[in-house]
Amino acid sequence: MTKFHRSLILCSSVLALSACGADEIASPGSGGNITINNPSTTPTPTPTPSGGASAVTAAASCPTIADGLTDSGVLNVPGGTVRVCQLPARINTSSTLPYVSGVAYRMNGRVDVGTDGGPTASASDTNVTLTIEPGVVVYAGTGLSYLVVNRGNKIDAVGGATNPIIFTSEQNVLGNSTDTSSQQWGGVVLLGRAKITDCDAGGATPGTVDCERDTEGSPDPALFGGATDSDNSGRMSYVQIRYSGYVLSADSELQSLTLGGVGSGTQLDHIMSFNSSDDALEAFGGVVNAKHLVLVGAEDDGLDTDTGVRAQFQYVLAIQRDGKGDAMIEADSNNSSVADTPRQDTVVSNATFIQRNNTGSDAAAMMFRGGAKYRLLNTVVYSPNHSCLRISLPETTASFDSVVMTCSSPIYVGSSTSDPAAAPTASDVQAIFEGGSNTNANFTSSLSSVFINGSNENGVTPFDASTVSSFFNSTSYIGAVRDSSDTWYAGWTCNSAAANLGSGNKACSTSPVT
Repeated sequence: MTKFHRSLILCSSVLALSACGADEIASPGSGGNITINNPSTTPTPTPTPSGGASAVTAAASCPTIADGLTDSGVLNVPGGTVRVCQLPARINTSSTLPYVSGVAYRMNGRVDVGTDGGPTASASDTNVTLTIEPGVVVYAGTGLSYLVVNRGNKIDAVGGATNPIIFTSEQNVLGNSTDTSSQQWGGVVLLGRAKITDCDAGGATPGTVDCERDTEGSPDPALFGGATDSDNSGRMSYVQIRYSGYVLSADSELQSLTLGGVGSGTQLDHIMSFNSSDDALEAFGGVVNAKHLVLVGAEDDGLDTDTGVRAQFQYVLAIQRDGKGDAMIEADSNNSSVADTPRQDTVVSNATFIQRNNTGSDAAAMMFRGGAKYRLLNTVVYSPNHSCLRISLPETTASFDSVVMTCSSPIYVGSSTSDPAAAPTASDVQAIFEGGSNTNANFTSSLSSVFINGSNENGVTPFDASTVSSFFNSTSYIGAVRDSSDTWYAGWTCNSAAANLGSGNKACSTSPVT
C-alpha cells in the first residue's frame, strides 16, 4: 500500500484514493478504465433468468428523505426492474434509507454524510446520522462513486443475519459482474477524531489535536484525526461491500472499507469485503475494534493497519482468490518516523488466513514492519506455496501464541537490503515466532471446505485472549471457524469460487436486488 497522504485526491471530475504502507509498495490495480452502462429511464423488463434469481418489480416512486432523493427512473435487472433513487452529493440532515421492495439507492460520485466539523467537537458539527435499513442495496452509478462519513457524523448501517445491507457496483446490480470482477467503484470511508500519526502539517505533533490528514489537492477536504480516542463514527453490522477499489490512476485506488482515525465508540462487526482491487480493510490510526470479518478476494492485502492505529480484531476469515492477492496481514507504523506516537499496537485473535497466491511485494503471508507492535493469537495461517512471516526493522515487535502455519520454504523472511536497517534476519524472525507459546511453523493442515477447522487445528491448545483485553472472547479453539456447526459467517455473506460460505447464500456475482 502507498502512503495515505496520497490516498484521496478529489477534484471536480476526478477522485483519487490510495491505500498504503510505510514503504509505498505499489497496489496491484491495472489502472484500466471500466465502462459503466447507464440505464435508460424507460427500459423493457428482461425475462427471469435461470439460476435462482427471483422476479422484482420497480416501486412506483422513491421514498422521501430530508435532503431529497432524485428519482432516476427504472433500471432493467435480471428478472425484472428496480426504481433507481439517487442520493444527494451531501446528506446534511439525519436521514434513513428505508428498505422498499423494488428500490435501489444510487451514488453518482462522492456522497458525503454530514460536513466535517474539525478535529474537535464544536458548534460547527452537523451531527448527521445516515441510517440504512436491513436489506437495502446502495450501488455506485460510476466508478468514481464512494461513500464518506465525515468527522462528527455517523453511519448506522445495521443489516440482518439473513438480510444484510449491500454496497456494490452498477455492474453487479445489472448482473454483469463475475467472480473475477473488481475495481468497479470506490468503497466506504469512515473518518474520525482519534489519534493518528503522519500529520499533514509539518510542525504538528503526532497523536495530538493538531495532527490531521487530508486529501491532497482537493477543493473539498476529507480530513481525519484529532485527539478523541473514544470518538464514534457509528455502526456497521451485517454489511457486504462488493467489487470496490476503482483504479483512478496508477497505484491510486480505494479499498472496501477505509477507516481513518475512527475511535473506540465505533462498532464494526459482521462485515464482508468481496473482490476489492486493493485491501479488504485498511485502518489509518485511531482505535479500531471489530469482530466477525469475512475478507474474500482482495487483490492486495486482507487486513492492513497503519499510521499509529491501535486495533483489536477477533474472528477474521480472510481468503484469497486464485491468481490475486499480496499479504494476508500488512502492518506499518513509521511512515514518517519510527519515533512517532501513538505507535501501532494491534492484536488479532481467532483468525484463519488462506493465502493462495502472493502476487505482491510483501514476500510473505504476514508482513510486519515500520516499528509496529503486533500480537497474533489463536490463528491458522495456510500458505502452502509461499513464505509465512516477514518482519522488517529492529523496532518492529511481534508475538505469537497458539499460532500454526503451513508454509513453503523459506518459512521466515527478514529485512530486505532496501530496508533502512539490516535486522532482523530470517533467523531472528524464526526466534521471534518460536518464542511464543503453542506455535508450530510446520503444521499439517486438516482444514475442510477451505476454512473449517479439522482435528489437527482443534488439537491445538488455545490462548485465553480475554486476558489481553475484555474485548476478546475466551474460546476453546484456535482459528475463525471451530467446526461445521460454527456458522457465524453464513446467511449474511455471499458465495464465490474462492469460498462457499453457506448453502443459503446467493452468489456474489448475482444481482443483489433479485
